[in-house]
Amino acid sequence: MTSEHKKNVVRTDLWLDGAFEARFATETDIAVATIASHGADGQGWDLLRRAHAFNISSAKDELPQRLFANRALLERCPNLLIVSAAGAGYDTVNVADCTAAGVAVVNQAGANADSVAEMALGLLLDVARRISECNRRLRSETGFSRESVMGREIKGKTIGIIGLGETGSRVARLARAFGMQVLAFDPLLSAETIAARGAEAVAFNDLLARADVVSLHCPRNQDTMKLMNANTYAQMRRGAILISTARGGIHDEAALAAAIQSSHLAGAGLDVWEAEPPPLDHALLQLPNVIATFHTAGVTSEARRNVAAWAAEQIVGVLKGECPPRLINPEVWPAYAARFERSFGFAPAASTTKPSV
Repeated sequence: MTSEHKKNVVRTDLWLDGAFEARFATETDIAVATIASHGADGQGWDLLRRAHAFNISSAKDELPQRLFANRALLERCPNLLIVSAAGAGYDTVNVADCTAAGVAVVNQAGANADSVAEMALGLLLDVARRISECNRRLRSETGFSRESVMGREIKGKTIGIIGLGETGSRVARLARAFGMQVLAFDPLLSAETIAARGAEAVAFNDLLARADVVSLHCPRNQDTMKLMNANTYAQMRRGAILISTARGGIHDEAALAAAIQSSHLAGAGLDVWEAEPPPLDHALLQLPNVIATFHTAGVTSEARRNVAAWAAEQIVGVLKGECPPRLINPEVWPAYAARFERSFGFAPAASTTKPSV
């Protein structure tokens, strides 16, 4: 069936909302094929070899390495024009390799931002008010006092947001609704833009020193790996809380456990991990003042539907010759445009896109 169509889209069999394939139902010149993520891969590679677009999972611990969009895969996929990450993150995509191959990389930044922002505030409230801790004790103990699980209000506290993009700006709005002062550090944004998004622009070290809560919303890349480490935890205020719904690896897990065990930090709310899920004996999972979730901040029915619908709409537009609204590597456009024209016989629109922040 795929070979009968001019334009071919491939997706893996990892869970994807039905809105993705529903969007393609009215596009008679585009075929969508699903390949197995695990097991025999002969048919999958044949489909990928003919694919013009590959919708790839962002979950690095769910997608096999052989399907990561890197040089090895690209060399086996000569027709591939676009790699579409099924989420805001693109940990399974080597952007430099794609750019070198003339392949555009897009994501779905903003599609799950409301869900992730809600989770960030939920984790903060849980840690500050000791909700889960009280729940666990109430189910297993008797005779403890209410004061032994006394929490703290977040009203009047200062939250420092690292990364004020789609999700970070929503966290800022929710935090203000709770009466919090909002600081932000984002090297990609001007002070004026940060102010327009509801925060006070500050230097990184200043944010650490002033914030009662530090919430991470930056991408995982070479500049942010282990951004939060023993040194930066030491710079945080005593009794502060760390929240991360960003990506595993941005916060050093061993150093965080030590900072909490020493009582320098009051606790943490963590949705993301270096290995997902983390091992049961992980040091952070042994601490009652760490609230742990399984990278589920963006896993809501609304967010998953948005991600699938946005991804499909963006791929359809690209295959029609449009410039994608969420292009990660705009520098690829001249090489991409030449490859596109060779594939389809007409030139795509000129790109004026800048990476989304």
